[in-house]
Amino acid sequence: MLAMWVKVRVKRELRQRFLQAIEADALASERDEPGCLRFNVLRDAQDEDVYYFYEAYTNQAALDAHRLTPHYAIWRAVADTLEGPIEPTRCETVFPTDPGYWARPLRKEPRS
Repeated sequence: MLAMWVKVRVKRELRQRFLQAIEADALASERDEPGCLRFNVLRDAQDEDVYYFYEAYTNQAALDAHRLTPHYAIWRAVADTLEGPIEPTRCETVFPTDPGYWARPLRKEPRS
């Protein structure tokens, strides 16, 4: 399994455009990609222009497939909303160790 922690800084005046694109990418990743186990987007509590993504994939091939999707292209198309470089950190999952935890479906919110 492969996990990533990604940090980005967003230009304040372009925040809404960034949020729309990353929401589309995150939701479609979990919904449409069997190899994407998690895609969470968080905002820094001390700096509202800093965001973090927590992504977990079954393997490198799943991450490579993610980068070929139309929703990933939506996210990459708003690179001009970022202030500075993307800061990815590759991680190894430690807990939970039970593969069943990662295999169970995520709770899907009903659409309005």
